[in-house]
Amino acid sequence: MTELTTLIQRTRAAAISLAKLPSAVKNNALEAIASALEQQSAKILAANQEDVAAAIANQLPNSLIARLKLDANKLKGMIAGVRDVMRLDDPIGDRQIHRELDHGLVLERLSCPLGVIGVIFEARPDAVTQIAALGIKSGNGVVLKGGSEAVHSCEAIAAVMREALASCPNLDADLDVDRGAQVSPDVVQLLTTRAETIAILQMDKLIDLIIPRGSNQFVRYIQANTNIPVLGHADGVCHLYVDQAADLEQAVAIAVDSKTQYPAACNTIETLLVHQAIAPEFLPLVAQALQSKAVALRGCDLTCKILNKTIDIAAATESDWSTEYCDLILAIKIVDSAASAIAHITTYGSKHTEAIVTQNQAIADLFMSDIDAAGVYHNCSTRFADGFRYGFGAEVGISTNKMPPRGPVGLEGLVTYKYRLVGNGHIVADYTGANAKAFTHQDL
Repeated sequence: MTELTTLIQRTRAAAISLAKLPSAVKNNALEAIASALEQQSAKILAANQEDVAAAIANQLPNSLIARLKLDANKLKGMIAGVRDVMRLDDPIGDRQIHRELDHGLVLERLSCPLGVIGVIFEARPDAVTQIAALGIKSGNGVVLKGGSEAVHSCEAIAAVMREALASCPNLDADLDVDRGAQVSPDVVQLLTTRAETIAILQMDKLIDLIIPRGSNQFVRYIQANTNIPVLGHADGVCHLYVDQAADLEQAVAIAVDSKTQYPAACNTIETLLVHQAIAPEFLPLVAQALQSKAVALRGCDLTCKILNKTIDIAAATESDWSTEYCDLILAIKIVDSAASAIAHITTYGSKHTEAIVTQNQAIADLFMSDIDAAGVYHNCSTRFADGFRYGFGAEVGISTNKMPPRGPVGLEGLVTYKYRLVGNGHIVADYTGANAKAFTHQDL
């Protein structure tokens, strides 16, 4: 793997140079990428069609094929995401602390890039542009490894981006920027083999963060096989609780959107919880709406008793409450109170995104304060859990970790900070002992 090590070393060197570049140069590179993606869209879509055809022929899961497939609208969204990242404030060089410790001894805390980020993902070729754009804007090198099912798509997208960086036009001469300053194509690398994936997990001296995006089994494998810090989530078991004080029409629309707008997404609901007081009226309404979208329903005993008169529904098992279907399947459970809904989510939820529909503000406040999740929503779809929709431009992934970053991770999750202290011969000995000098600790 000497060749791979050399490749990652080049990315690290390019990232060090990237970290010093001003916003104008990074934004210029991002616009070049966006323009190139537009111009080469036919090439990218053709490569994706090859991947999708192979996935169908190999009978891969529908949820994976849904994540894999690109079309003109999805590609347009990818390009818009690159330009949205351009418009965001540069997160690098932000002075968070500026403090005089004593006369002539000044402390600063400045934001800076992480270094090199390795992102390993299944399907999802749109992740290539999202991650590369965020990496460039935040001054980080990115090493991307897509799944074998998306290899043609990822190769086409990465090639377009690297060519755009290599031929990026100079900035206007009136800008106060070195005309020779450019973003190196080496800041974006694409790997294509499983052996390379295993190898980079051991490169803790060269790679600063690993972000896995994929199935539960895939993410847990990554977490168990590297010493590099891992950011992400293994499960997306999300819930919608419809309270007895819900607007039922609103609740139906939110439930249908949360389940069917993009069933393969990690922020799609897998379980619908319904208060027993409204279950007889609400369940037939929501079941009919869901089944019109081809959703297969599984319910608790009481749910089945209510719905079996008019709707075909299977009995839910214990495993259904903890299953991430990533498909048009939904488990339904009737609960006797908001407290019971919260208890169920606490037991089975994955701390990703949870939502309540209610017109009772006190119940909503209880739910939003007591639910431990990266996202807690009131009267809206769980599908809003997304970096683009949050105004982050894009996201490198969603984290359910307790420590930040948490939720959709954009630019702010790709920076750290360093303390810089400048003195004039100052030594700690002068500030200890019987005649110790006092610190001023004055914010400047």
